[in-house]
Amino acid sequence: MLYIKRALISVSNKEGIVELAAELQRFGVEIISTGGTHVLLSQHNIPVKQVSEVTGFPEILDGRVKTLHPAIYAGLLAVRDNPVHRKQLEELHAQPIDLVVVNLYPFERTISQNDVPLPEAIEQIDIGGPTMLRAAAKNYLFTAVVVNPQRYQTLLAELRERNGAISEETRFALAQEVFRHTAHYDAVIARYLTEKNEHRGDAFPETITVSHRKSFDLRYGENPHQRAALYGNFEDYLKKLHGKELSYNNILDATAAVRLVAEFDEPTVAIIKHTNPCGVGIGNSLEEAYVKAVATDSTSAFGGIIAANRPIEINAAQKMDALFTEIIIAPAFSNDALDFLMKKKNRRLLLQAETAPQNENDLRSVLGGVLVQSPDHQILSEETMRVVTQRQPTEEERRAAMFAWKVAKHVKSNAIVYAAHDRTLGIGAGQMSRVDSSRIAAEKARNAGLSLAGSVVASDAYFPFADGLLEAVRAGATAVIEPGGSVRDEEVIKAANDNNIAMIFTGIRHFRH
Repeated sequence: MLYIKRALISVSNKEGIVELAAELQRFGVEIISTGGTHVLLSQHNIPVKQVSEVTGFPEILDGRVKTLHPAIYAGLLAVRDNPVHRKQLEELHAQPIDLVVVNLYPFERTISQNDVPLPEAIEQIDIGGPTMLRAAAKNYLFTAVVVNPQRYQTLLAELRERNGAISEETRFALAQEVFRHTAHYDAVIARYLTEKNEHRGDAFPETITVSHRKSFDLRYGENPHQRAALYGNFEDYLKKLHGKELSYNNILDATAAVRLVAEFDEPTVAIIKHTNPCGVGIGNSLEEAYVKAVATDSTSAFGGIIAANRPIEINAAQKMDALFTEIIIAPAFSNDALDFLMKKKNRRLLLQAETAPQNENDLRSVLGGVLVQSPDHQILSEETMRVVTQRQPTEEERRAAMFAWKVAKHVKSNAIVYAAHDRTLGIGAGQMSRVDSSRIAAEKARNAGLSLAGSVVASDAYFPFADGLLEAVRAGATAVIEPGGSVRDEEVIKAANDNNIAMIFTGIRHFRH
């Protein structure tokens, strides 16, 4: 048991600190403080000693150096049952510090502001704070340390219960929180400065540190026997307006849906199931776009997720309500649409509060580590497309090809998408064979009562043989868009010419595993 007799308090976030210090005073705790914290406590008539009185050294360099002194760190790091340490404390006239209450300069909040100057961000890198925290946490057997203001009341409750003492169990838990906190703090700084390195080019740093704060625990992961939690700032981008809590799978699907509709400038609706699109449509209104999207595969769309890139009005809401869906996502909802959609208690409504980030690297866990890659934001323009067949695509086919290509980018490989210029007609996803994806996509179109005559087919990667192309021809496609690059490209091009098919090579592949 550690009895608290001497405390060092130095906080950037002043929330609750006056109440904590006042209570510590009632326990007879001597309080040492710095800068603005010292001023604040003094203003509330709480006896407090300046750090400079302890160190015999003034704060210097505009406050950059305050606590970095042996008189402080001897008090934080001394092993009190070590006779050598006790003797050195006596020789230095240093006293142990039993409690450290420190939180750090708001670096993360500062850099969240748009266009913050680099020198301003640099000034928010705390030096003394993390050092004190780490020292106290390392020596948790003899020092209690609090970095989170939300712990103040718990700390005080234990002091009252134990007559001014803190248990080793509590000190160890507080130390763990400190090291998680400082690790996150340093990771944010490292990531920020790495991104500021203009000469880095496309190279990745030698080490990466991924750190996010926990938002909340999830009921379970992909399956009920798996534990899960959400970390980071997902809720800055998608805010729940209504419905029960989000699941692990909901969050994955919502992310996929938002990324897909972001590809389009026109009013667009996408319906997602297990991160794959069931259907995508564009139109003059969301109502029109939704009708086209759901027509692709209304069976698979049941229980899926709807995402729109325009505010949802009542007419579109009424159309969407006819189909059971887990989630509807939009950048806004009209009041009457929101009231109408909220009548179903279990359906989640998500507001896309901010544009999805475009520059975040993709991370995937693998055995013993992670794979890291830049995001797939390659944009195809009509100027970079190359027609490789004798027949040129019509203007309608070109528009359909651009539409199908944008969708195929978001379909699990091997991906095949049949489309018109404004809607998907059949989607084949995630098959081991590209021919199978073609067959499945065509079968889905037939089941939905959609004709593929005159359609355009997009393939996320090249056709390795002519059989995949011929499957599309049999289905009714008259034009193909694919990356090209196969050793059998000439064979595939010949098959296209033999069947009077227009073929566009993009030179870009969109594998999605």
